[in-house]
Amino acid sequence: MHLIDKIYINGRFVTPQGHDMFDLHNPASGEVIGQVRLGNESDADAAIAAAKAAFPAFSQTSKKQRQEMLRQLHDVVVDCEEELLAAVVEEYGGPVGVMSQWMAMAANNFTAMAEALEDYQFVRPVKSATVVMTPIGVVGAIIPWNSNSGFITNKLATAIAAGCTTVIKPSEMSALQTDILARALHKAGLPDGVLNIVNGRGDVVGEHMSRHRDIAKISFTGSTAVGKRILRNSAESMKRVTLELGGKSPTVILDDANLAETMPIAIAAGFMNSGQACIAGTRILVPAHMMKQAEAAAIDAINTVVVDQPGNPKSQLGPLVSQTQYDRVQGYIAKGIAEGATLLTGGLGHPAGLGGYFVRPTLFGDVTNDMTIAREEIFGPVLCLIAYDSEEDAIAIANDTDYGLQACVFSGNDARARTVADRIDAGRVLINGLFHEPQAPFGGFKQSGLGREFGVFGLETHLEAKAIHARP
Repeated sequence: MHLIDKIYINGRFVTPQGHDMFDLHNPASGEVIGQVRLGNESDADAAIAAAKAAFPAFSQTSKKQRQEMLRQLHDVVVDCEEELLAAVVEEYGGPVGVMSQWMAMAANNFTAMAEALEDYQFVRPVKSATVVMTPIGVVGAIIPWNSNSGFITNKLATAIAAGCTTVIKPSEMSALQTDILARALHKAGLPDGVLNIVNGRGDVVGEHMSRHRDIAKISFTGSTAVGKRILRNSAESMKRVTLELGGKSPTVILDDANLAETMPIAIAAGFMNSGQACIAGTRILVPAHMMKQAEAAAIDAINTVVVDQPGNPKSQLGPLVSQTQYDRVQGYIAKGIAEGATLLTGGLGHPAGLGGYFVRPTLFGDVTNDMTIAREEIFGPVLCLIAYDSEEDAIAIANDTDYGLQACVFSGNDARARTVADRIDAGRVLINGLFHEPQAPFGGFKQSGLGREFGVFGLETHLEAKAIHARP
């Protein structure tokens, strides 16, 4: 049994003032594997005070100094990757073969931001004025459970690159991962107060952070509903906010695409991270006259997906994170059936031979874009096949959503795919494959969020532009 009873404030591991305990579960079995002691508002106040005290000196560090810190942070995270991977498998249920490929991304967030700083000019002339890009202050980072180390390292890297100090509130469901990562980050020797981590509930610690006057910016990844609440809370003190929220991403398969080659990639886009991904391509748009072939290709692709214990190196789809999430996804599957969609494969209950929070990989056909399963983010391995009549119709359906985080376009003609991609309302559009460029901006249109992360685009959300005018 794991016991996590420390948080990280002002360069030290301390016992929280909060006394509430939260059970940690193994998603593959549902068994309790440990407990974490949760911080409260007083703990958040102490962390914010430490970050505020550290900010004046840290904001004056040089670009070169901060690049060196980022490289050192990269190295200490690399050193803990094996331990962190074991925690992801045990605590999150991430398949070991899949998660092992993701591990390097957490450490690489630091070197990517060091690279973004290389040619960045914090001071630049603009006609008769001088513009100084100034660190914004204390950043409150609120982290979800579906990629704990990746989000922590990205948000921390961006804040450090900008010269900001940070208070991080990770998900309480990721406490084992957070503890391993915090102890690694401590070894990098950052100045006291630059990094602070407080385990706690979102409606306690996160709520307090979003209202606290000494936090200048909130960087949040999570649900749209919570993002809206953070935005309302932040308005009182005019906090700057970056919100990376939900999605209902379309995968548009054009009529000149090779279904045998395309459909396995489309299924992978929908099932990524066991379906627990804001960018998951859960709406697969197919020409109506190709639908029967598309259904067969999709079923074939899903039948090759290995659903098994996360410790199996061949497993591609693990359990969901919690009983709550399992019940939520079961509710959506039932709703899809009730609203008249055709269940092509999968359905209610557990996959054969598996319990815990495993969900059967599920595909619905005969879905119209007004159905609940096509409108709302499910956050599980549940996909919809939606027919369209023309290219214009496909674009209209793709854009007929409250969200706009990511989209995929598949075509036998790259130029045609690019023309369609240009007309889709999404912060990131992938053409004929699944890609990630860490220097390119990431974020959403519409209710998928505000602002951008990664590279100089993320860096500048942590800076204020100050124009200095002097007598000629």
